[in-house]
Amino acid sequence: MNLPPLLSKDEVVKRSKEIPNWKLIDKHHFRGVFKFKDFKDALDFTVKVGEVAESLTHHPEINLSWGRVEIIIFTHDRGGVTELDFRFVNGVNELLN
Repeated sequence: MNLPPLLSKDEVVKRSKEIPNWKLIDKHHFRGVFKFKDFKDALDFTVKVGEVAESLTHHPEINLSWGRVEIIIFTHDRGGVTELDFRFVNGVNELLN
């Protein structure tokens, strides 16, 4: 698989302002924290996030706990944010609609 190029930090900062539900950390990765009414809803969401990840062949770090899912994403092989990360966060945001 050809990985997309690393985006400039300025580009990442600019584009990240347009993405709800996610925080850009150190201009290096995205962190999203999602809250749910119980463990089952959090687990169901996590499974759907996994489907987004599989469709992109781009896999996040996911921490699942009761009523809470934390996701961290960046392109490990590039050491920062690429277009693939933006596609992932947008795909996860679509699950919330």
